Amino acid sequence: MESWGTPEPTDYFHYDLGSLLCENKAIMVTAFTTTVLYSLVLLLSLVGNSLVLWVLVKYETLESLTNLFILNLCLSDLVFSCLLPVWASAHHLGWVLGELLCKVLSMTFSVSLYSSIFFLTLMTMHRYLAVVSPLSTLQVHTLRCRVLLTTAVWAASVLSSVPEAISHKVIDSQCTYAEKQGLLASVYQHNIFFLLSMATILFCYVQILRTLFRSRSKQRHRTVRLIFTIVVAYFLSWAPYNLIMFLQTLVTVGIIQSCETSQRLEFVVLVCRNLAFSQCCFNPVLYVFVGVKFRRHLKSLLQQARLRRPQVPSPPPFLRSPGAFTYEGPSFY
Repeated sequence: MESWGTPEPTDYFHYDLGSLLCENKAIMVTAFTTTVLYSLVLLLSLVGNSLVLWVLVKYETLESLTNLFILNLCLSDLVFSCLLPVWASAHHLGWVLGELLCKVLSMTFSVSLYSSIFFLTLMTMHRYLAVVSPLSTLQVHTLRCRVLLTTAVWAASVLSSVPEAISHKVIDSQCTYAEKQGLLASVYQHNIFFLLSMATILFCYVQILRTLFRSRSKQRHRTVRLIFTIVVAYFLSWAPYNLIMFLQTLVTVGIIQSCETSQRLEFVVLVCRNLAFSQCCFNPVLYVFVGVKFRRHLKSLLQQARLRRPQVPSPPPFLRSPGAFTYEGPSFY
């Protein structure tokens, strides 16, 4: 049985040989495709997210809380994508990195997943406050608040991922859960966080839309549009996988015992997992198609690289006098 995070090529909680062979058939068919896909996702993620980081550092300001969240989201995606080849190689070679790295990398993989959804939720909540109650965001623009929020998200992600390190072991040359209780806890915990985050995001966007219908600010519309697009892409990528993993727990606990049903479910899991794991390379594409400022910055960056000559520095995104309050400069919008 595979976890919602680290892909497992074998189910160690099925004790009969027929069930084991039933599972392996679906996995053998998709092993090569999965390896090719993960390699492509890694390449696209490295190029895309590195460009986003470059644009952020060169043209934008990290005094913007949204910019800071996007930077951390890029880092989460980069960590996630860099671990994909590890799981792909485990499909073919088994786990050869030892039990310590099995625990560490499983936990790291989980940290990147949790941090992504936490940062997306915070981005939406911050945009909700900025649109619905702008003055309430005055304090979050301080350096101390930005550091505290970022640290809190990573700390929460690490704490949420500790059970992954505890429950993972190397069994029969595979990095997997030692007991089925660890798998069940992992799936249920991630589904709870996912549903709570999506409920929070849905509430925020309902309130944002109600406010924007009474506003004529195109800038705010662009700001909300990009974050909304990122959230929708995340939901469409991960919701099917979370649902199918919950259904697969019914196989683990013995509620579903049909070999044919189990095999079909396993194949659907592999397809949904590949879609979900590909999400880490989607955001840079969304920035290009939705983010007006990002397209402009990227065009300038590419022109500068092509001409190989210094470019006139861009003016700062926004100017303010010390102590004065202004709306946060939008990132990439």
